[in-house]
Amino acid sequence: MQQLTIRMPEEYFSKIEQIAKSIGLKKSDVTRMAIRKFIEEYSVEEEADLYSKAKNLIGVVESGISDLGLNHREYLIKKLKAHNDSDS
Repeated sequence: MQQLTIRMPEEYFSKIEQIAKSIGLKKSDVTRMAIRKFIEEYSVEEEADLYSKAKNLIGVVESGISDLGLNHREYLIKKLKAHNDSDS
């Protein structure tokens, strides 16, 4: 196992001490657990796979306009013009 020395604000160190005492672990164990969780959450592999993060959102919204994805600009302009005409 490699060794790493870090500097941290006193408040972080105090929190690590409190947590370690409350669960009966060493400060180094608590620190390793926190680093492992950070690495798991911000893994490069997860960031690269955007499809897996968004796949359950694809197709969720139903607009009723079959070509909205293709002609979204035209629909937006038409909607804005209609809104501006109603304000006049």
